[in-house]
Amino acid sequence: MQALKKIDKAVLSLLVATVLFGLGLALWDKKVFHLSFAIEDGPIEYGTAIFLAIAAGVLALNAKSLSGQGKKRLAWLTVLYAVMYFAAAGEEISWGQRIFNWTSGEFFVENNYQGETNLHNLMVGDTHLAKLVFGHLLSICILVYLVVLPLLYGRITLITKLCDALAVPVPSNRHAVLALFATLIVSVIDANRKWELYELVFALLSLSIFLLPQNRDKIT
Repeated sequence: MQALKKIDKAVLSLLVATVLFGLGLALWDKKVFHLSFAIEDGPIEYGTAIFLAIAAGVLALNAKSLSGQGKKRLAWLTVLYAVMYFAAAGEEISWGQRIFNWTSGEFFVENNYQGETNLHNLMVGDTHLAKLVFGHLLSICILVYLVVLPLLYGRITLITKLCDALAVPVPSNRHAVLALFATLIVSVIDANRKWELYELVFALLSLSIFLLPQNRDKIT
């Protein structure tokens, strides 16, 4: 447990340092923020993919632990969450397409506005699919998960039982505070692609949550 706490502290310290660095960089030079820090294939994007993949790995280890305890249903649910995070990591870097320089298939060339092999940049006519399906709704859901759920878990029986039954890793109060902190900082940054920084924040928060969820004794 002590090792996990040290790792968790390092992850959250990195989150705070990254957000403050991003704010300072944007205040110093918005173009540098946009063209060097938050640029496509830049440190934020690769950092997000790496930490999403690590978060998926932590979930996989949690699933293995649950399986060893005979909690097969919870284990399979946790595997599902791990697959979702791994897919998110792959989507973030278009499954390594720009790294390995391979060519998209005809479908993605015609229907992806960047011509890359990923789902989040698909177009439906003139509409960006990710914005159509998620839009601001996804951001609201993430904030509810990070900020509201920690306050409700343990206080409302139905929500507590539902989270435990679905093996949902519940954030702690420290995650809620840092989510609000990051939301405020990123919101006031006046630079293109600033929300790329928010994606990295979510990846780091997810990793911390999966390492030490509020309901760790129930889902790991």
